[in-house]
Amino acid sequence: MKKKEAAGVAVYSVVKIVVIILVIMVVYRLGSMAYSYGERIFGEPPMESAPGTDIVITVGSEDSVRDIAENLKSAGLIRDAGLFVLQERLAGYKEGVKAGTYTLNTSMTPEELIQTMAASSDEGDADNDNG
Repeated sequence: MKKKEAAGVAVYSVVKIVVIILVIMVVYRLGSMAYSYGERIFGEPPMESAPGTDIVITVGSEDSVRDIAENLKSAGLIRDAGLFVLQERLAGYKEGVKAGTYTLNTSMTPEELIQTMAASSDEGDADNDNG
């Protein structure tokens, strides 16, 4: 009986150690991914280095930030639409992105894109030339 109990305790201990190691690995991996994503929120590089390519984007008054992000991604101005939505929310522009027509550049960071589209002084078709 004592040998079976000792074997049971040994197996239980090994399983417990393996589970602890797996939990540590998962926590490390998730932490690493969260850090990387957080770093991208505040420091995402532009798609191209200067001078880049000018692209005209029209933002409608009914467009959500998600719609705008998808348009920017399909135009090649950003890498990740979901990340852009977070960046826009954290950018601190009270009124957010405004409707208008914008000339944006692939050498602009997401922060610069948001700043350009939020700084428009009038609603509707405003041609903002930043590049």
